[in-house]
Amino acid sequence: MFSDSARKVIQIEQQAIAQLEQYLGDTFDQACRTLLACEGKVIVSGMGKSGHIGNKISATLASTGTPAFFMHPGEANHGDLGMISKQDVLLAISNSGETAELISLIPVVKRLGIPLIAMTAVPESTLAKFANVVVNIKVDQEACSLGLAPTSSTTATLVMGDALAIALLNARGFTSEDFALSHPGGALGKRLLLSLDDIMVKGPSLPLVELEQTLSQTLIEISKKALGMAGIVNAKGQLKGIFTDGDLRRVLDSQIDVHHTQIQHIMTQNSITANAGMLAAEVLKLMQDHKINSLFVVDDEQQPIGAINMQILLQSGII
Repeated sequence: MFSDSARKVIQIEQQAIAQLEQYLGDTFDQACRTLLACEGKVIVSGMGKSGHIGNKISATLASTGTPAFFMHPGEANHGDLGMISKQDVLLAISNSGETAELISLIPVVKRLGIPLIAMTAVPESTLAKFANVVVNIKVDQEACSLGLAPTSSTTATLVMGDALAIALLNARGFTSEDFALSHPGGALGKRLLLSLDDIMVKGPSLPLVELEQTLSQTLIEISKKALGMAGIVNAKGQLKGIFTDGDLRRVLDSQIDVHHTQIQHIMTQNSITANAGMLAAEVLKLMQDHKINSLFVVDDEQQPIGAINMQILLQSGII
């Protein structure tokens, strides 16, 4: 019984979202251009459930490169209108387009001369009449069995708000580094902002051997430094190859003399490397793309200055 009712709600709301695509076009593009041209902040406003959705939309805009904040229309009518400047844009949300608290803001908004974008299900409403741009969010039915509680309509509004935010993100060329600047706290910020130089193994802890050293000497270095690999360098200190635990299993199957075989003859050449300026998240993607568990960090002269493996990334909270 409960599952049947819930399933119907999900189906109705899925249909409502699917219908939003018909409203994408010239007016949506105009809304995006208006928001993109805003030299101040995007002020999002709405009452009741629309206000809750507006709060989320403003937060999404702000975190994706479009400065924004939410203004409660009731409070705006009692002094908070001082938040608005002539460089701002007002994004007003009202399903009916007749919300009294929003309508009462129109004279002030028009006197300030700032653009008004209306998100409403009624293009003929009072709010839409005075708006510079109207973004349609009409749905066929609410998911509420009584047809009263805002359900499908609020879901559609939220999705349209996300569509606006991400369209603007793409238009601005907003990057993961930009996103990280507004999310410095917690695991997300750590993942996005932590640089490789902050966590890589450096100095005497680097497992390095020379080209002429033997496999047995290389294995001792790998065991001593505990990174599961060793870098092989030439007389100039440049990285020429790498030897890993996986390489060891391969050569032992070939019955190689570990005490006399020089590592240069069995090392992996042209290994994947990173540079110290990379973000740890970028290095993780690099390792995943090439299906490797460790790599060396080199400078412009190809000299190893650091090393990293999956275990270090895990301990640093990147994975």
